[in-house]
Parts: sequence; structure tokens; C-alpha cells
Amino acid sequence: MIDHLDGAVIPTGFDVPVEPLRRAAHYTGEQGCIAEARSFAALFLDQLRTEWCASIDDRADGAVQLVVSELVTNADRHSNGPYILELVGTDTAVTVSVYDSSSALPRIFPRNPERVGRHGLEIVHALAEQVSVERVPVGKRVRAVLPLAGATGA
Repeated sequence: MIDHLDGAVIPTGFDVPVEPLRRAAHYTGEQGCIAEARSFAALFLDQLRTEWCASIDDRADGAVQLVVSELVTNADRHSNGPYILELVGTDTAVTVSVYDSSSALPRIFPRNPERVGRHGLEIVHALAEQVSVERVPVGKRVRAVLPLAGATGA
């Protein structure tokens, strides 16, 4: 925002774009990593509430933690190395990205309530407004964008 005072342009400092909240954690695949990732997500959401004044209802809170759990579980099961969880948030959405060392792209299976297991990406697609998978130099990145309360009427 710029104020004009007697023809002079005075920058107010409010025109500087605000960066989203961004946090990342590295996991080795040791026992308890998935629970640690969920705890990391819970702390991130608390920080997003505080720093961005984000309205995050119980449904959005649970959705973010479930997506984190599913994506980290997939990385843990299907890669041979460490993986990284990255969370990026604003007052309207949270992006969950998981990087792992496997270049094999995940498969989403057709809906089948009788199938035991392999429902992770189906769940992620149901909760997120956008899901993408891409190969990166070290393997792949799976990314899901989840709306927060009030952002899309959720």
C-alpha cells in the first residue's frame, strides 16, 4: 500500500508480500517416524493458527494430519531411504509435500471396499483439492493441497 502526502509517494511497508509459513522435517524410517510426522503437523497447524490467524476447524485439522500420515506411511513403505515432509501454509490452505528416494510413481487403485489396504492415495484424493506427483532428482515428490475452514466453505 502506498500513501500520497502532498504529491509525495510514501511507502508504508504494507505492500510487501507475506511469505507462507514453511516447515520441513527429515525422517529416517525408524520406528515412530509416522507418529512424529503427525505431531510435527499438529505443531505446524498450531503455529499457523497463531502466526497467520488461520481458522482451522477440527475437520481440516484431522484432514491435514491424515494426509501427512498417509503420505509419510507410503514413503516409509516404498522407498529405500530417508524422506522429507514439508508443510506450507497460509490462512486458506496447507500444502503437504513428501519427498522420498524412490522414483516409482504411486498408483491409485479403483475403489473397492473389499480390498484390504492400498487405500492411502484414495484417501488423500478425497481430502485434498489438488494432488500431484512428480519425479525429482532424488526420487519423487507427492504433494496435496488441503483447504482450511472458511477458505472454500468447508
